[in-house]
Amino acid sequence: MLSIQKDVSLKNFSNYKIGGRAKYFLEVSSLLELKEGFAKWNKISETLPTLPAGRQVFILGAGTNVLIGDKGFDGLVIHNNIKDIKILRYKDIKRTKEELPNILVSQYPDIYLWVGAGVLMEDLLAFCIKNSLSGFEWAGGLPGTLGGAIRGNAGAFKGEIKDNIAEVMSLGIKTQQVKKRSLKDCKFEYRSSVFKNQSEEDSESQRAGAKEIIIEAILSLKRGNKSDIENQTKEKIEYRRERHPLEFPNIGSIFKNISLEKVSQKLLKQLKDSIKNDPFPILPTAKLLALAGLKGKKQGEAMVSEKHPNFIVNLGSATSEDVLKLISQIKNIIKNKYGIELEEEITLLK
Repeated sequence: MLSIQKDVSLKNFSNYKIGGRAKYFLEVSSLLELKEGFAKWNKISETLPTLPAGRQVFILGAGTNVLIGDKGFDGLVIHNNIKDIKILRYKDIKRTKEELPNILVSQYPDIYLWVGAGVLMEDLLAFCIKNSLSGFEWAGGLPGTLGGAIRGNAGAFKGEIKDNIAEVMSLGIKTQQVKKRSLKDCKFEYRSSVFKNQSEEDSESQRAGAKEIIIEAILSLKRGNKSDIENQTKEKIEYRRERHPLEFPNIGSIFKNISLEKVSQKLLKQLKDSIKNDPFPILPTAKLLALAGLKGKKQGEAMVSEKHPNFIVNLGSATSEDVLKLISQIKNIIKNKYGIELEEEITLLK
């Protein structure tokens, strides 16, 4: 029987191994369970003091891009564990050529995947390899779940999640209505989407709150050579293993990369060989942090990675406060040295 748990430690649900307790916690593996859980939560919430909009419900996937506060969360944390994957044929979904991602228009796909938002990216990639489906090779080694990747329009190696989206389905937390969005309606931007932007309309202290929970998505792919798909995916995985501090608990890149319009001509000239497409021309934040001598900088048990300085790693017993103080120090140093305001890529739950 589905039940809402109380006082659940979130450390074990965080890739950082940092965080306090959720006052209320619900794990769901289907839309039906999600609706049942909300019915129970509505009854519970009626007996509670009114919580700010951003502290009522938080959606947690694999905990790879979220910093959980030491004091935990007073509202309901929903662990999205909707993990079904199935292949659809073109006849199963109605799409015109114009609605497909631009990257795939030249090779009109004949395969669509229905994927639950709680599916881990590594499991999705394994499914694509097994079934000789191409289009997701760029995501090799990408941590987290599909739902989290959609929310933040995750990207790497010149690819982004939006390149594969045909449709996203979500459930309104207040309305309990299922909504379907086309690629265009998802309003994907650099490391953002309508799902992320709507949760940040409130004040900074309430930014973790969500108005919708992503349930599932339909992805457009194309047939390919299994060996080629597997080799290209493994290349990306190995690249990450060699360059990212995966030996320590971490939550991925802390800061967004820097658009060139924010960089002075002097600095651009100095770092011209570091500029890359992601998917538009940017200066990798890691290069700037390295130039500023921030590798190895510590605050308590939190440390700027020596391997990849856009990662802050947990050396063993770091707290959320350690990480936040280190983030603040880094931002101040970069602002003072280069006049650039760094922007966090992670989400804060507190």
